[in-house]
Amino acid sequence: MIFGTKDTGPVADAVKRHWVDTRLPAWARPYARLARWERPIGWWLLLWPCWWSAALAAIKAGHLGPNLWHLALFLIGAVAMRGAGCTYNDLVDEEIDAQVDRTRSRPIPAGQVSRTQAKIFLVLQAVIGLVVLLQFNTYTILLGIASLAPVAVYPFMKRVTNWPQFFLGLAFSWGALMGWAAVFGHLGWAPVALYIGGICWTIGYDTIYAHQDKEDDALVGVKSTARLFGVFTKPAMLLLYTAATILFALAATLADAGPAAFAGIAIGALHLLWQAIILDIDDPDQCLKLFRSNTTYGWILFIGLVLDSLIGNF
Repeated sequence: MIFGTKDTGPVADAVKRHWVDTRLPAWARPYARLARWERPIGWWLLLWPCWWSAALAAIKAGHLGPNLWHLALFLIGAVAMRGAGCTYNDLVDEEIDAQVDRTRSRPIPAGQVSRTQAKIFLVLQAVIGLVVLLQFNTYTILLGIASLAPVAVYPFMKRVTNWPQFFLGLAFSWGALMGWAAVFGHLGWAPVALYIGGICWTIGYDTIYAHQDKEDDALVGVKSTARLFGVFTKPAMLLLYTAATILFALAATLADAGPAAFAGIAIGALHLLWQAIILDIDDPDQCLKLFRSNTTYGWILFIGLVLDSLIGNF
């Protein structure tokens, strides 16, 4: 039975007085927290490569903007699959989460939901994701199914490698391939460049995020690029974000993009530079704010790509 949960209060690092805690019935709140509905940054970060890819494909195809139906499907799919991924991650990490101050109040270690209830909720979210995926062409459906491989291995990587953020990038940047495939029914070098750039971007922003937990991670033996880079995080961020910017520019070049797309990439590069320069790895609150600011970065690139596709048709 999926109901029968108990609401013992919000998660420690969740947004306070969010609609999840003030509007939802008590039985639904633990599930919303399990899916991180009160923290939309996660599904935005999953969504951006999808929308960038859709806009890049529109430029290459000469369309008047990206396919709005595709954008809507990617939005629904990102929310559902991000929730499913968080649920899966929490099932895998229950013992670790119980030992970390920031995560021990999550629904599973806090006893708000049982593992069986969490598994049922995981399946329900995955079904929604599958229904969304089936709206696309066959190539995109198969490509979407292939994305389950990096999703499945990611939660275990923090136990075996200092680069779990790389594996997060493999999963979270997959949409860079999907948007293009949804339009053309195949891949090309432009979405591949976008995908690799997305991986570099993901390693960068998730390193910032991981600095919130580096002390607890060291105690429980969890590995991360935050612990690996340490005091060299700033130069590492500059390298990662520079690589991401170059690869995004390469993707735009391969898609025959015009000035508006490159203007968006350039303005976005300034935003990433700002993140790297002001970063204080010993200030968890600032790390969280900088991490969340990547939603703004996503909008900058997307608007540039959309404007370019529109300008190209006038």
